[in-house]
Amino acid sequence: MSPDLSRTGRARRRACVAVLLSPCVALLPQRVQAGAQVEEPLADSVRSALAAAVNDSAPPKPVFENIEARLVYLRWLGEMSTRLRKRITEPVVREDFLETLWYQSKREGLEPSLMLGLVQVESGFRQHVVSKAGARGYTQVMPFWARLIGDGDERHLFKVQANLAFGCVILRHYLNREKGDMYMALGRYNGSRGRPEYPNAVFAAQRLWVYKPPA
Repeated sequence: MSPDLSRTGRARRRACVAVLLSPCVALLPQRVQAGAQVEEPLADSVRSALAAAVNDSAPPKPVFENIEARLVYLRWLGEMSTRLRKRITEPVVREDFLETLWYQSKREGLEPSLMLGLVQVESGFRQHVVSKAGARGYTQVMPFWARLIGDGDERHLFKVQANLAFGCVILRHYLNREKGDMYMALGRYNGSRGRPEYPNAVFAAQRLWVYKPPA
């Protein structure tokens, strides 16, 4: 066999392997991390809210205007718990996570489905994961944000309440900076402003967590 034909054959084999493996690659967990967040000043009220979240030992309990709103929330909680069962296997941990994420998302005017997508991309729903850049927890918060809570103890960023509160507040902060443009805000969150990979990954993951109440 001539060298040219040999190279052609190898190229074809590589192409076939790539095609066969592409569905598997699509199923692999995302490895995108928010390691390039930029430290920016936050309002005193925001720092106070974050400090309170660090000191909380239990998920915040929402207050509803009427029974219908509470029922919608409880149905959402049950549905999301079912979807999340394979990723967070401990029922109490799963419920604490969902209650906190819902509360913090709503408080910052964010869709819970978006934050669930962000957590999926950032950490794969692993509470104690640390990135190569040092980002921590579910929403991959960089350690410098811990200085905003007073003592600078990075271990606080592994707490469910603190981590999700930080993630939601940081994203809302960036969303305000970008005048409501979520695509650009997500880019800021990841430190890749203007590039499509991270926002597209979060938006794609968000679709897995959209809740449609029964008619």
